[in-house]
Amino acid sequence: MARMKASGQTTADNPFRRLSEKDAQKAKAEHVHVYGNRVKCMTDTRGYATPQNADRVRIVVDSSEGYIPLWARRSTLRWRFQSQTLALFENPTAAAQAIRRLLGEALLAWGDAVPVRFSERRDAWDFEISVRNADDCDAAGCTLASAFFPDSGRHELLIYPKMFEQSDKEQVETLAHELGHVFGLRHFFAKVSEKTWPAEIFGTHKPFSIMNYGAKSKLTADDRKDLKNLYEQAWSGQLSEINGTPIRLVRPFHYS
Repeated sequence: MARMKASGQTTADNPFRRLSEKDAQKAKAEHVHVYGNRVKCMTDTRGYATPQNADRVRIVVDSSEGYIPLWARRSTLRWRFQSQTLALFENPTAAAQAIRRLLGEALLAWGDAVPVRFSERRDAWDFEISVRNADDCDAAGCTLASAFFPDSGRHELLIYPKMFEQSDKEQVETLAHELGHVFGLRHFFAKVSEKTWPAEIFGTHKPFSIMNYGAKSKLTADDRKDLKNLYEQAWSGQLSEINGTPIRLVRPFHYS
């Protein structure tokens, strides 16, 4: 095998040639959503500050599969803890109870806009809550949690240890943000034109949104109103598409 020279290589010579650490961090930052004090969300990509980089303030819904997936009416998401991931705590039972409380408060924050019921079940589950044993941090910040979008598969809601170092309020807001994804919401500024993660816009609200950047990442009455209206119109048949993208109502895994 011919040896490759360490210096003077080009991408054509070595397709795996890496960027410098500084350039790599800069490139990565273009795709990472930082919505708090050095807090990253990896459930969704960063996108522009507004859809298509335009001056629009709208709620954004997922259409990454060529349609907008929303939960069918009267759906229940069954969940359970991935119990072995709680073993890192001195008192796994107390940790589980604390996470239940945080999840409950995050759901209560969305109020009557929550479009799906939640039920803790050890069997026939739709998603697991897992606690990672190590943090995911880089120069951009730390991931506190990540979730999933509506579909009929099985999923994880991941929580990283760093989340438990935040204030109680920030922990609830982190889970409220991730629940927004579970309900079908993209980031406030997701790119409508993004080919791999397209999105569509619905409703109107001020730039302050739980799905937006930094200090503007606040769960507001407009967030709740827009989400509630979206589902009510989709369930009634009044809304079957958004900007030409069809809405598809899906059921959680255990229904199949």
